[in-house]
Amino acid sequence: MSGHDDLNFGFTPGDVLLVSGAGSGIGRAVALRAAQLGLAVSAWDLDERTVGETVRAISDSGGTAIAVTADVSDNAAVERGFAATTRNLGPIRYLVNNAGPSSAVEMPFDDGLLAGVGSVRRMTETWLAGEVPDGAAVVNVASVAGNFLGTESPWYCATKAAISGYTRYLATYRTGQVRSNAVAPGMVDTPRLAGFAASEVGKRSLQRNPLQRMATGDDIAYATLFLLSPLASYINGVVLPVDGGWLVAQ
Repeated sequence: MSGHDDLNFGFTPGDVLLVSGAGSGIGRAVALRAAQLGLAVSAWDLDERTVGETVRAISDSGGTAIAVTADVSDNAAVERGFAATTRNLGPIRYLVNNAGPSSAVEMPFDDGLLAGVGSVRRMTETWLAGEVPDGAAVVNVASVAGNFLGTESPWYCATKAAISGYTRYLATYRTGQVRSNAVAPGMVDTPRLAGFAASEVGKRSLQRNPLQRMATGDDIAYATLFLLSPLASYINGVVLPVDGGWLVAQ
């Protein structure tokens, strides 16, 4: 559990947050902490078992959540998921686009872009095509990769840079509907990077990080929730690195 259970980011209790990729890692952390802050959470993931575990953890703590098993790259699945969310929880005020393929997955370049930034656009445009409450906000999960650093996997670098570009478009041209920002995590201790800290590459990377550790899921979750929150109402179009100072130390 978090040591910040008394936080209040100014959210209205019962407002609805949709989090994609909520079965583990960053997405699960966002879902759990959002529920602690009083939001009703629509937790989405491809994996029915893991997203069910996220929702059970929220329910066991007295929060409100539903699980949606959906592929965010599938139009019909996305439409069904949004319909189920609004039917069960009400209109969606907040969206976190976290789902996407891992950088470790080998994919053709065009397929990677479609699965990564294409799904972010699909989720966002489907949401904005409906009735969006006043004060709506979206946070897209980008990365230091592609935005500030060149790393292995060309499709991943291009996808994360494109997510930031799409975020800036939303912040400039869609402000009548939504306030838009992105987080750019560095190294995060999630299942996708299991064993990384103990590897030679991981050890070298952590030696160059002023905080000498990987981020936790909560480190990214709290930054994400702040950007969504009414406290950040004048922050729009930002791509926020959350990396422990790793970038400035390179």
